[in-house]
Amino acid sequence: MAKEKIVVYPAVFIKDAETATFTVVFPDVSGAISQADSLGEAMVKAEEVLGLMLYDEPNLPEASSLAEVQRTHPKDTVQWVAVDLVKAAKGVTKPLVKKNTTIPATLAHEASERGINFSAVLTRALKAELGKS
Repeated sequence: MAKEKIVVYPAVFIKDAETATFTVVFPDVSGAISQADSLGEAMVKAEEVLGLMLYDEPNLPEASSLAEVQRTHPKDTVQWVAVDLVKAAKGVTKPLVKKNTTIPATLAHEASERGINFSAVLTRALKAELGKS
């Protein structure tokens, strides 16, 4: 696995005049939105939401130019946000389920003697069967 996979996308920081809070959106990443009480917090949350939305995405969307996004959001702050998707993936906990299986006793005995992790083998086999990496 790669040590890092850094992606960069333009983000729009929209300040609410009444509440002085910030909403962050990524025009190129559908569903990537966050809110914060300050610009600094918005910048941190922007990186977090971008990572959560893209860490397991096999086909990353193309990033628009900063100028293009600024033209469509002339009253807002537009800036690049970078995130390391490898680091973001490490912070995600995927839910696990327990499954009981029935296998021949001889296979179970030999696998146990060799210290084979049954869950890891089943996970790899299911991914291969489903065509997932």
